Amino acid sequence: MISKEAVVDYLKKSMPDADVNIVDKTGVMDHYSLEIVSEAFREMNLLDRQRKVFAALNEPMRDGRIHALEIKSRTPEE
Repeated sequence: MISKEAVVDYLKKSMPDADVNIVDKTGVMDHYSLEIVSEAFREMNLLDRQRKVFAALNEPMRDGRIHALEIKSRTPEE
């Protein structure tokens, strides 16, 4: 399990300007839906955006604190 705040902290280390909306989809703090708005996604395709998010969350994904993610990523203009 990992708190919403901890997930946001991991994301902000990689994307300091990120505006993150996070929903615990199951109530057990390991399945999350994320909506992330950041300039870091500018000129990235969808796959590269997903890779950036997964890289930022590598540690809690690898150790099992995050089991599943639903990700929506966009720039401020999108």
